[in-house]
Amino acid sequence: MKKLFLATLTLIMLMACNNTADKSFKIYGWYGWSQKVSTDSLAHLFAQWKQEGMDGICMQAGGFNLERIQTAARIAHEQGLEYHAWIPTILQQGKDSTWYTVNRLGQSAYVPEDRAYVTYYATLDPHNPDVVDWLTSQYAAVADIPEVDYIQLDYIRYADVILAEGLWQKYDSTIHHVWCDTINGERRIHEYPGADYCYCDSCLADFQQQSGIDLRQRMAAGDDPATISEWAQFRQDQVTNLVSSITKAVHEKGKKVSADVFPGPKSYAMKMVRQEWNTWDIDMFLPMNYNDFYLQPASWVGTVTEEEVKSTSKPVMSGLFICPDWQNKQQVKDPEGSGLLPSEIAEAVDGARRAGAAGICLFTPDRMAPEHWEALRQAMK
Repeated sequence: MKKLFLATLTLIMLMACNNTADKSFKIYGWYGWSQKVSTDSLAHLFAQWKQEGMDGICMQAGGFNLERIQTAARIAHEQGLEYHAWIPTILQQGKDSTWYTVNRLGQSAYVPEDRAYVTYYATLDPHNPDVVDWLTSQYAAVADIPEVDYIQLDYIRYADVILAEGLWQKYDSTIHHVWCDTINGERRIHEYPGADYCYCDSCLADFQQQSGIDLRQRMAAGDDPATISEWAQFRQDQVTNLVSSITKAVHEKGKKVSADVFPGPKSYAMKMVRQEWNTWDIDMFLPMNYNDFYLQPASWVGTVTEEEVKSTSKPVMSGLFICPDWQNKQQVKDPEGSGLLPSEIAEAVDGARRAGAAGICLFTPDRMAPEHWEALRQAMK
């Protein structure tokens, strides 16, 4: 009888475990303040998402809008959610014209019609000390808000010198660019000169002083700057130095830093946006593992997450892109309307977890249909 009792007890415990979400594996979500947002709607959404199992919210509350950030952070805490103040870093409009990056064609991102891809790509130069000082002070002010748990850096990079392949068709008519060719049987993806930053006088002069390479002279002689590894590393270092300045200021306030980053880092982030994020001394990484952008299946999430986890000792939250109109995905032409179907949630979540991720981050929870939430509940058991 004793053995039968113990066996029955064990079975009951196993069944209980199988019906309980794994809360060591966290769920976060990105969400932005829009005209339809109010304090009441935020409280309702945050309460709903908390009930669905979310642990934290990454909120874009209008850049460095301290009043909105404080309001959103307070509501998040009232609903039991960790709060990440999600703020674009180098995308800033209306600043001094000398603060902006200059592309390989000599065009400044200060001028809307000369910006790469879209008019909001007003990218500041991370090499400019005035830019570094201003951004550092802005993030430090956000860190002073008591309810803010993390400062979350977004667009902490250069523009996409190589665009994700799933976006090529959308932007090809805009930039008139041949994305790749084949040389000696090997496929080569090109850097786009109109999105290759920064070639301002200060960057080129400091690079020459540091490396001994006169980049203008090399380009005049016909060299492709994309083949000069020192030049790529120089710009990666500018982003890293900016991150270090912001992180130091935020840590001194007793707060933590997270960052939205491109996948990899070696497979994508470093090549595409000069983002050597595995060298950053921050507290959490949220790589945007949006498989459809890379023309990859849901299983790719696990593969790329494994690379990311191995690249850092810090927690990695695998970012998942959700398809809002999932029943009509085949008819969606804009890749930014693509994303994971409910039937793909389990594979993406399980792949991230097996790869060693500390959790996932949903882009975005308001794109999640009831079928997505049910799939996520099952995947979390």
